[in-house]
Amino acid sequence: MNGLTRYRDEWFGNIRRDILAGMVGTFALIPEVIAFSFVAGVDPEVGLYASFVISVVIAFTGGRPGMISGAAGSVALVAAALVRGHGVQYLLAATLLAGVFQVAFGVLRLHVLMRYVSRSVRTGFVNALAILIFSAQLPHMMHVSWQTYAMIALGLAIIYGVPKFFTAIPSPLICILVLSLISIAIPMPLHTVADLGRLPDSLPHLVWPSVPFSSATLAIIAPYALAMATVGVLESMMTASVVDDITETHSNKRMECTGLGIANIAVGLFGGIAGCGMIGQTVGNLRYGGRGRLSTFVAGAFLLLLMVALRPWVAQVPVAALVAIMIMVSASTFSWSSLRDLTHHPRLSSAVMLLTVAVVVSTHDLAAGVVAGVLLNGVFFAFQVSRMLDITSTYDAAHDTRTYVVTGQVFFASADSFTDAFDLHDSARRIRIDLTGAHFWDITAVGALENVVEKMRQHGMDVDIIGLNAASAALVTRHSAVEVPSP
Repeated sequence: MNGLTRYRDEWFGNIRRDILAGMVGTFALIPEVIAFSFVAGVDPEVGLYASFVISVVIAFTGGRPGMISGAAGSVALVAAALVRGHGVQYLLAATLLAGVFQVAFGVLRLHVLMRYVSRSVRTGFVNALAILIFSAQLPHMMHVSWQTYAMIALGLAIIYGVPKFFTAIPSPLICILVLSLISIAIPMPLHTVADLGRLPDSLPHLVWPSVPFSSATLAIIAPYALAMATVGVLESMMTASVVDDITETHSNKRMECTGLGIANIAVGLFGGIAGCGMIGQTVGNLRYGGRGRLSTFVAGAFLLLLMVALRPWVAQVPVAALVAIMIMVSASTFSWSSLRDLTHHPRLSSAVMLLTVAVVVSTHDLAAGVVAGVLLNGVFFAFQVSRMLDITSTYDAAHDTRTYVVTGQVFFASADSFTDAFDLHDSARRIRIDLTGAHFWDITAVGALENVVEKMRQHGMDVDIIGLNAASAALVTRHSAVEVPSP
């Protein structure tokens, strides 16, 4: 399948389900975008406009069909400090610069760093996000009327019960329609979308940030822009990887990175806050059949339609309906099998997953959890590989020769074990170090070998090195004075 045919199929290969799932994704976007707008310190309309622009633009430029992106996530947490300190106009400038950074990330292929994110970290990321999505609904379920609980329960019953008998229309849409009609027909004390914040009442328009065009401005926005760009790319790449696993397909991560940058540049020009991939809404989109770019486009276009053309009706949608949808998304996002796997998977892998969850839940920062998980996973990996180093020795009395046979990987984590395995005061006059089964990875390993050889020679021993492979020999020759025979 050539590129043009594949791109066309990504748009029009699943039209009905993509449109319906995209509409569900829109309703799932609304409460979270509004909530994160408050976190960022901006009006809800700023986040809603941004989500419209991001979804529409990335539908064309992104590399992962079926993924919903919007103005939410850890990007809002980064933006909050900038808004408090300097105002919304500086946020718009930072959003533009963040988009430029993300395009540069894609051009430089920095998306490949996602290869270092293990399955344990990804599982922790997904589980933590599910917990955050659910916890975000708790304020809407506290200090409310009993009718609110009844409506949430009815909404969940519709969401999970209707698909057993009827699947032509996604059950969350039916939930929204039914609960809205009930709340209109039977007045009761319920919170509605109108209570969540000021909704847009006009179309977005092009703007240019009202900030001084100077090096001082750049010094202010650059650190925030870089942080927003990094967090946004990280969350989008993680979300794309989750979608790859669910759909058993591959996506173009480099194109997704660049596409997100283009979308955020457009967002900055339309007065919005930077955004990224939203895993909760994406999982909901996939759950109801959204697989193509059309579902992403519909999620944004329908959002604008709801917010502007149908604003009076959307304002009357009970929050209980949105809470029910988000509870379903949370339950669908959580990897329930990971709880069972805790008793079967290696303890170190389980520890990485649990740490990722703990950091994300405690900080509400998905990027911090992923970084912590990757670092701990790297430490555990280095520890495990370092334990695979094995060094044995034999003594040939006839030739007064001690032979050390080294097997395994020699690097910074195993260099001390390598050094400790040699008797620097050996009585043998001749020492042979057989490195046929070993590999040297870094200058720490090279320094350990150089240290052993030099000290043995200082004690009058004749040291020979044999069996070093070509890559290791080149490293040793380049970074030490130890002479090694050509492999």
